[in-house]
Amino acid sequence: MPKKKTLTVQRVLALVIAYITLCVGGGVVTSIFFMPAVFAANNAAKAVIPSLAVEGIDFDVTSLPQRSTMYFNDGKTAFAEFYTQNREVVPLKKISKAMQQAVVAREDKRFFEHTGVDVQGVFRAFFQTYVRGGDQQGGSTLTQQYVKNVLSTQAREDDDPIAEYHATEDTVARKLREMLISVQIEKKYSKAEILQGYLNIAQFGRNNLCGVEMAAKRYFNVSASELNVTQAATIAAITKNPQNFDPSVEANQKEAEHQRNIVLQLMHDQGYITSEKEFKDAINTPLKDTLNLQDVSSGCQSAIENTGFFCSYVVNQILKNKAFGKDDEAREKLLKEGGLKIVTTLDRNANNAAMQAANSTVPATDPSGFEVMIAAMKPGTGEILSFGINRTYDATDDARTDETKTSMNYMVDQEDGGGMGFNVGSTWKPINMVAWMQKGHSINESLVTSTVYDTSKFNCNGYGFVGPWRVQNSGGGTTSPESPLQGLIKSHNTTQASMASNIGLCAIADAAKEMGYHNAISNASDIYSANSFQPPMTIGTVQASPLTMANVYATMGANGVECTPIAITKVTDRSGSKVKVPSANCHQAIDPDIAQTVSYALNQGVVQPGGEASTTQLDNNRKTFAKTGTNENTVMATAGFVPNQVAAFVAVADAQDPINNTFDNKTINGVYRPSWYGMYIATPAWKQFMNTYLAAINAPIDNDYGKGADKYTVSKGATRTYNQYQYQRQQNSQQQSQQQGQQQTNQGQQQQSQQQPAEQQSDQQHQ
Repeated sequence: MPKKKTLTVQRVLALVIAYITLCVGGGVVTSIFFMPAVFAANNAAKAVIPSLAVEGIDFDVTSLPQRSTMYFNDGKTAFAEFYTQNREVVPLKKISKAMQQAVVAREDKRFFEHTGVDVQGVFRAFFQTYVRGGDQQGGSTLTQQYVKNVLSTQAREDDDPIAEYHATEDTVARKLREMLISVQIEKKYSKAEILQGYLNIAQFGRNNLCGVEMAAKRYFNVSASELNVTQAATIAAITKNPQNFDPSVEANQKEAEHQRNIVLQLMHDQGYITSEKEFKDAINTPLKDTLNLQDVSSGCQSAIENTGFFCSYVVNQILKNKAFGKDDEAREKLLKEGGLKIVTTLDRNANNAAMQAANSTVPATDPSGFEVMIAAMKPGTGEILSFGINRTYDATDDARTDETKTSMNYMVDQEDGGGMGFNVGSTWKPINMVAWMQKGHSINESLVTSTVYDTSKFNCNGYGFVGPWRVQNSGGGTTSPESPLQGLIKSHNTTQASMASNIGLCAIADAAKEMGYHNAISNASDIYSANSFQPPMTIGTVQASPLTMANVYATMGANGVECTPIAITKVTDRSGSKVKVPSANCHQAIDPDIAQTVSYALNQGVVQPGGEASTTQLDNNRKTFAKTGTNENTVMATAGFVPNQVAAFVAVADAQDPINNTFDNKTINGVYRPSWYGMYIATPAWKQFMNTYLAAINAPIDNDYGKGADKYTVSKGATRTYNQYQYQRQQNSQQQSQQQGQQQTNQGQQQQSQQQPAEQQSDQQHQ
C-alpha cells in the first residue's frame, strides 16, 4: 500500500521554492522579497496545496508499458520479443543494492531526506542559472525525474505529441509542474516505491532501452539482482545521455568509462563504497572488459533459432483476432506494450528438424532456386509444431536482392502472410477415398476407368459441368477395371476420375472441408470457388498451403478428429491475467472407421514394398502412413503422419516463379535428373524431418493404428488385396461348405467372378 505522509515544514518550503521559481521564470523577480511573508502566512500554504491534485495520471510502476515475449511450447524458452519501450518491470527487491545506491549517488544524494523537491538543489540551480548567469542547472530530484518520465510515457501512450512536448520542454513552467506533482507523489508513495518506479522507467540506452532489468541483460548478461558495483555505476551513468553514454557503441566507450568513474567516485564520497581496494579496482577496470553485450532487438526479425517464419504467423494471428483488441491498432499496442507472455505451440525439436531437413535437401544457395517448405502439426490438438524452409527470415530491404532471404511465409495461407498455395498433386487422393467411403462404398469395389470423362457425371447440388475431361495416368493410358485401393496404391488419376463420376464432385469437396481443407487464396478460400471446384480437383489441382495439407493428414492421424490449426496455447498479460486465445475447435469430422481404413490403405498399400510411396518408410519399422505427389513438372510433394504424434506436409517448388522454373532436366543439390518426382526430393525431406523429430522426442512406436473396417474393405465382388481376398474366401467357404462342399464353393466363386462386370456396370448406372 502507498505510504501516507503528513504536511511538514520542509514540504511547505518545497512548495514555496516552487512558487519562487515560477515567479522568477515569469520575470517577477521582486517576488523573491515576499518569501518571508509566504513562510509566515499559513493560509497561503493551504491555498497552494489543494491545487496540487493530479488527475488522470497513473504513477503505479506496474502500469508501465512492458515488452511482450514469445515462448516455445515449453513455456520457458523465449524466442522473440516485442516492444515500443524495451522494458521488463522488476520489484525493488530484485534490483541489487549496488544499483540502487549508484542511481541515488549520481542523481539525487538527498533522495532519502527531501520530500519530493530538494530545497538546496533548487536554490543552487536558481543561483547558478539566474544570479550568476551560468549554465542552466536542473536541480531535479529522482522523484521529479520519475514524474517527468511518467508524463512523457503516458503522452506517447495516448499518442499526444503536444502533451509529450510539454512533458519534456525546457521551461520553468514544466519544472514547476514536476515539483508540484512530486510533492503529491511523496505524500502517496514511499521512497522505496518511487525508487522502484524510477529504476524501471528511466532510459538506460539507445533504441528505447528502458528499465534497469533490460540494461543489465543488454550490457552484462545478468539480471538486475546480480549487478555489482562496477556494472551498476556504468548503468547509472547512462541516463544522463542515453545516446552518447550507451557503452554498447564502441565510439561511446571512452566517455562511458569516464562517466562510470564519476559515479564510482560519488558512491565512494557518499559512503556507499567503503573499501578502498574495491573502489580502486573498479576505477581501474577497463569498461570494455566488463561488458558482455547481448542482442535485445525486437520483433520477428530478431527471433532466434530460425523461428522468424513461425513468429510472423503468431503475430498475424494476434493482429487479426478480436480477443486481443477491438482493432489492429489496439492489438498491436497490446503486443508491444502489454507485457504479454505468449506461449506458442512451436516445438523446439520440430523446428530444428524442419529447418535442417529443408536446408539439407536443397541448400538456400542451390542454383536451382527451389524452396523446400515443411509444415507440421500434432494430430488431435490443432497444435502447429513447426515451419521449415530453406530460407532465412528477413523483412528488411536486404531480401529484395538476396534470394536466400524472405519474409514470405510460404507454409501458410495468403491472408496469414503466405503465398497463393501449391497444386498438391496425388497427396490429395486420400481425400477422394474418404469421400468414397462416406457414400457407403468399399475401397475394393471394381471401377471401370477411362481416359475421357463426361463431366456432367460430376454434377451435384446445382453445380454443373459440361464437356469432356481428358485424363490419364502418369505412365499414360488407364487401368480398367481398378479398385479405389489399387488406384491409390498406383496413384492412378483415371481411377480418381471414375470415383468422382460415381459420387459427384460435391461429395469430395465436402469431405475435404470436413478434414480441414480450404484454398490458400484470400478471396477464394472456399473449396467451392470457381478456381478450385473443377474435375481436376480430384488429382490435386488446387491451391493449398502446406499447413492446410498437414492439417488434412492430421485428421486422418487422429482417428477422424479435425482441429483448426492453432499457434498459441496460453497468453497472460503483465498483471498475470489470462487473455483468451483462439480455440482449436477439435471435433469428430469423419467416421473413425473411415479414418482407420484410409490409414490402412496408406500403410498397407502405398507405403509397403511395391507401393508408390515405399520410400517413405520410417526408421525402426515404425508403421508409416504417407503419400507422394507431383503436379506436372512444377511441384513435388509428400505428406504423411504418425498417429497422435505428428503430421507433416512437404512441398518443393520455385514459389516465386513456378511456371518458368520447372523440374525438367534440373541439377538439384548436385543430382541431375531429366524428370523429378515427389519421391526423389520431397520424400527425403519429409522422411528426414519425421525421423529426426520422432527420435528427438523419443516417440513410442505404436503399430496398432490403421486397421481397415470390414464394411469399407470387403466388397460384393471386386479387386481385393491379398489379405482381404483371403478373408472373404474363408467367409464364403464356410457358408458354402454346409450345402455343397468345397468343390461347389469354388465353382460358386468362379460364377461370381464371371458376373462381376455386369454387376459393376449395373451399380455404376444406379449411382
